[in-house]
Amino acid sequence: KSLKDLAEYCREQDDILEDQIKQVENEYRNHTPIWWYTAETFIYPMLNRGLRFMDINIILKMGFFIRHLHQHITDLHREQQSSKAAMPSKFQVFRGQGLSMEAFEKMKKTKGGLMSFNNFLSTSRNRDISFETFARPAAFNANTVGILFVMNIDTAICTASSTPFVNVKNVGFFDDKEEEILFSTHTIFRIDRIEHIEDKHTDRLWQVNLTLAGNQDDDFNKLTAHLRKEHSGATGWTRLGHIFIKLGDPAKAEQLYKTLLETASSDKQKSDYNHYLGWLYTDMGEYAKAIIFHEKSLKIKENTTPQNLLDLAASYSEIGAVYYNMGEYSKALSSYERSLEIRKIVRPPNHPDLAASYNNIGLVYDKIGEYSKALSSYERSLEIKKIALPPNHPDLASSYNNIGLVYDNMGKYSKALSSYERALEIWKIALPPNHPHLAFSYTGIALVYNNMGQYSKALSSSERSLEIRKTALPPNHPSLGTSYNNIGLVYDNMGEYSKALSSYERSLEIHKIALPPNHPDFAQSYNNIGMVYYNMGEYSKALSSYERSLEIQKIALPPNHPHLASSYTGIALVYNNMGQYSKALSSSERSLEIRKTALPQNHPDLATSYNDIGLVYDNMGEYSKALSSQERSLEIRKIALPPNHPDFAQSYNNI
Repeated sequence: KSLKDLAEYCREQDDILEDQIKQVENEYRNHTPIWWYTAETFIYPMLNRGLRFMDINIILKMGFFIRHLHQHITDLHREQQSSKAAMPSKFQVFRGQGLSMEAFEKMKKTKGGLMSFNNFLSTSRNRDISFETFARPAAFNANTVGILFVMNIDTAICTASSTPFVNVKNVGFFDDKEEEILFSTHTIFRIDRIEHIEDKHTDRLWQVNLTLAGNQDDDFNKLTAHLRKEHSGATGWTRLGHIFIKLGDPAKAEQLYKTLLETASSDKQKSDYNHYLGWLYTDMGEYAKAIIFHEKSLKIKENTTPQNLLDLAASYSEIGAVYYNMGEYSKALSSYERSLEIRKIVRPPNHPDLAASYNNIGLVYDKIGEYSKALSSYERSLEIKKIALPPNHPDLASSYNNIGLVYDNMGKYSKALSSYERALEIWKIALPPNHPHLAFSYTGIALVYNNMGQYSKALSSSERSLEIRKTALPPNHPSLGTSYNNIGLVYDNMGEYSKALSSYERSLEIHKIALPPNHPDFAQSYNNIGMVYYNMGEYSKALSSYERSLEIQKIALPPNHPHLASSYTGIALVYNNMGQYSKALSSSERSLEIRKTALPQNHPDLATSYNDIGLVYDNMGEYSKALSSQERSLEIRKIALPPNHPDFAQSYNNI
């Protein structure tokens, strides 16, 4: 059936000869997969195009051949390496090809780094064949430069890193004319040296020296080995979807999972693909769709006998994630706790799944302002991950990032910065340069610098975060709204109010498209817009925005959440400037009351509340009360802030 499906697909294309299609249909079982791969048919160009561009249609149709070819290479590698025909323990092969200028410039920047060939890798033991037949002609193409790869291979590394290769002599279509050595997919090399090849006919020829990567002591190899193990229980297609998501390419994962769901025959498959689509839509910020697919998956799992407890735990966890992103924190906490409850029954105490559950519960506590509970959950999660995962696994970075967020909310800025920087360090090693997770770290670092009064550093990190998210995410993803909001905060603190207002309004615009109407992020946008209007002296607009913010927060958040204090603070400032001092004092005292309940005793926001109360008393002519409040504010700032923070100037001025 797979062969028939491939033939039908090929007939729908305009550039494949019918004779070649019939040849493959009629003679496929007469030859080996390596013979077909090296033969002059559509198989080689189509397969490499599919793998290079990750074309889902081609990969699905040729999936059976990919499996056959990889298995043939693996079996023959084992056979050849245990025979007299074995390759020497260390040898050199060559590959000539064209690279676009853009790809070549990117390669030059990653000199010393790693590169992976996603396709099956054809190489030759003969330098002249690779150079004259492939590299040199590419140099005369206006769109490419000619590259001669010189690859140093250590067979011990091939064995250790599961990188099979074969000598295609007597197996391939051309016998041994090209002296070909064929590697399976995803062979990883380190870029050693890039040098120009002198040639009197062209200046577009380069030699790139590579060494096969895979030393078992290498952090990268530990990480890739662990990621392979992580998805070892999934089908090949499911793993491919996971890889697309990890690499920040959700559209390809969506296409793959939808195709698989349409052809699913068993309840297990239907449940799995609904689950993966729900997971994917959560990642894309399409939460209403995500809930639909996750609940379909959960319903199938609950009606399956016997129940698979791990699958149920995964569904509860994913449903919790959607509710969390929708701002429905009590539902999120309930789902996450149900997932943890199940995982404690079926998993050993240091399993990564438990770490994920503790992390998720920490996220909810952080959002509802219960910072000590959040920190405790995050630290338990990190403790498990350090035991269960390799040192540069991306999930460790997530823990450090979340711990940074809690410390930031608690006003412990040096600890927050240290945690965010550790997260960024790991993500830079483990993920592609524009993966959305890097944006989380840059966002966190920006918020800390903003709170420390280092606004130029804050702006730089916020803009880097936005740049990554624009590349990696759909145009109305909620995280883009967060980035614009954070840039607005910095501009506001720098006194550039029109730029701040523009950023906040862009954030609000995105949130209106992406989020439910009473999501807490709306309240944050209205609060920040109110702050800008206040700074611009437009008090009626400021008051309206602050009151809209407070209205949403009262629906979406617990009564003593710190964000409500921010809205009361804003309202108090407006009333103070409008001369309505009793209303200002009432709002300031409500803000202080919430902060005393929700925050550590020397949090900078408490200093802000005492400062605001002092301003009101000053305007009311109650100078002793004003002085007492301002001195309490200064006292807290001396403990909580770095010595050159701009808020000190405000305190001394007010005193």
